[in-house]
Parts: sequence; C-alpha cells; structure tokens
Amino acid sequence: MEATSAAASLLSGEARALLTRLDRVRPFALHETMVPAAAPTPEAMSAVERFLATGRADLRRGVEAYLAWLAGPGRAAPPHIAQRRFTAVRRRFNAVLTQFDVFQEAITQRSERDIGVWLAGLDVAAAEALATPRTPLHRPPPVITYLDHGPGAAIRRVNTRIPGGGRTPVALVRIPRERMVGYGIGASLVHEVGHQAAALLGLVDSLRQVLLDIELTARSPAERAAFGYWGLTVSEIVADLWAVGQLGIAGTLGLMGVVSLPRRFVFAVVPDDPHPLPYIRVRLSCALGDALYPHPQWRALGSLWSALYPPTPLPRELRLLLGALESTMPRFVDVMLRHRPSALGGLRLADVMPLAERRPEQLLTRHRSWLRRPSLLRAAPPTLVFAVLGQARAAGRIGAEEESRLLGDVITHWALSSTLASASRCAGSRPELPTGRSHR
Repeated sequence: MEATSAAASLLSGEARALLTRLDRVRPFALHETMVPAAAPTPEAMSAVERFLATGRADLRRGVEAYLAWLAGPGRAAPPHIAQRRFTAVRRRFNAVLTQFDVFQEAITQRSERDIGVWLAGLDVAAAEALATPRTPLHRPPPVITYLDHGPGAAIRRVNTRIPGGGRTPVALVRIPRERMVGYGIGASLVHEVGHQAAALLGLVDSLRQVLLDIELTARSPAERAAFGYWGLTVSEIVADLWAVGQLGIAGTLGLMGVVSLPRRFVFAVVPDDPHPLPYIRVRLSCALGDALYPHPQWRALGSLWSALYPPTPLPRELRLLLGALESTMPRFVDVMLRHRPSALGGLRLADVMPLAERRPEQLLTRHRSWLRRPSLLRAAPPTLVFAVLGQARAAGRIGAEEESRLLGDVITHWALSSTLASASRCAGSRPELPTGRSHR
C-alpha cells in the first residue's frame, strides 16, 4: 500500500508538471514578433492556431482525466498500472509539442529582417501558382513558406499526416536558402506547389494507370522499361511540368541549378527513387517546354545540357536505358499533356497552364513594355513576373544582378500589398496599393 501511495503521489506531480508546461505553449500571435507585412495570411495563421489549440485542449482533457482517475479509481491500482497510463499521457503530450515544432520554425523565421517579408511575398506567389480557374484549385488551401539549410526544396502538403498525429491544415513549403536567388526562387517554389496541385487533382495515380497500360502493351522490352521508369518517377515529373508550364524557361533553368551536381550523380539511377536521374530530368523539362511553348530555345538548352554532361562514356545498361527514355520521350510528353483526369472535368492537363501568355516572344515583349512602364511589373501576377524576368535573363536582356534586384523589390511589394489588402477587407474598404520605389 505504501508503494501504491508513493506512486500515486509521484505520478500526480508529474502529470501536473505537464499541465504547467502546456500553459507555456502559447498561440503564435502572442509571442512571435514580426512586422505585419511578414505575417502569413490570416487564413493560414487561423488554420494553424485552430489546429494547435484543438491539440492543446485535447491534451489538457487527457491529463485532467488521468489526474481524476488517479485521485479516484486509480488510488488502489498497482503502481505499474498507474505508470502505464501515465506513459500514454506523456507520449501524447510529446506528440502535441512535436506538432507545435512543425510550425514554429516556419513562423519564427517571419521575424528575420527582410527574410520575413520575402517569405510573406512567396506565400502570395505560391497561392497564385496553385490557383487555377475552372478546376478544384480555384480556391487553393493556405500556404506557408519557410527557409532551410538543406540541399533541396520540399512540401508538406495540406491534409497530410504530421509527426505526433493529426493532419496539417496548411501546405508548408520549404525552400533552401541557397535557392533564394534569381529564377531559382520561382522554380523551386512552383515545383513544390506542383506537388500540392497534383495531390488535389489526383494526377499521379491517374497518370500512373495510363502509363502502366502502355507498359503492359509495349511492343519491345526497351519501350516497356522506359514506360515503367516514367511511371515510377511521374510524381516528380508532374511537379516539373507545373514549374515549366507556369514559368516557361525559368522553370527549366531553375531545375538545372538544382541538379548541377557532380557527374556521377547526374547519371545515377537509384532503385525505387521517384526522382528521374538528373540528366533525363532536364532533357524532359526542355521537351515539355517545347511542347507547351514551341521555340528553338528549348532544343538549344537541351543541347547545352548535353554538352555540360556528355552522355558518354557510360555503362551499356545505362546507355540502353537513356536511349529508351529519349526515344519514348515525345510520346510520354504527349500522353501527359493530353491527359484528362476526372478532377478536371474534361480538360486536358495542358489546358490548366497559361498557354495564351507564356510563349517566349510574348514574355520578351512584355519585358520591353515593363522597361517603359515599371509599374506594370508590380501589377502582374507573380508567376508571370518570374516567367518574364527568367525569359529576359535567358535571352541576355538582363543580368543575374538585375534579375535578383527586381525580384527582391517585387516580392516585397507582394507581401506589403497582400497585407494592405487583408487589412482593407477587414475594414470594408478598397486598398490603395503603393507604387514607385521599393518598400524594403
């Protein structure tokens, strides 16, 4: 009996200590310092705060229920039973803290000078890259972007499981800090947004079924192997399509920046890896761009990539795979762009791309008009800005320094404009958006 009493006293103290720690987990709105223009959208913050508040409330009820049991029926329970129940409560407690940590890094970065405002501007760009009229994407989920020191971008899609249980109420897009330059910003951002679009439209599963049918009816072992590989890697390819479809050549150039690796990695085939080997991935991006927005620049860029990474000498098996992928690439591109998933209600996948305004000559014409009237750049949708500036840089109209300066200014403008628009909606009035020089 003495051990039972001692156990109850110890575990009661431990459970109450959990409640005191829980009291220190406060809403982000009460302890994160950021200028208004750096804040995530009200929709995103509300979704996160509601999600975390629900977790804290559930946890508090669980701890209090345990304390009530310990003071009632559990008073006579053997110590090991009381301990077993406590470890279950504590495990749930740590899970809730893990959920908090998932969002804390993204929110805390909004307090960084300049970077916080840039991230808010990228939230605006991500939302615009995802929103697609006449599809289930016409009202996209909230997006929060953040930076990381890792080598690659990533997305935690909305409604996917997060550590500790539960499903994230927003899409969390991670951008490597080294990608925050030039067309690398837009390419990485829109690629990750493409993963979210693919999930909401059910593109990967529907395309895999089509590719599997082609694989099973292939006329040769080489064709069968190629379409098996396309099916394996289609999830990343769809995201690459989203980037080149929205950004034109800026999407492909940004991809080249990511996969410009030592040669052994560019030609490495990793079993079950959903990422196409980098050499073929860039070649395919050029083929997709040429199919969407025909122009000699795509063949020139594809040839340049092959000059940077000559596909010889290579092992015989790899040469055969590359040959099969190159020979089936035109058909694969056609299958993708003509694909009509049920979520699009009869539209082809190509139809959701801005085909009417991303042709290279159109982008360069728009760039010339922006030189005469810089205010037009600020009024343009974010993906169009990325596309125009990327095309201008690819054509030698601007240098990397000018591109980065213009992008820095306009990303800051998107953040500020979005903040003023949100404030005006609350006040019921139309905002007067700033023009002229940068508001950094």
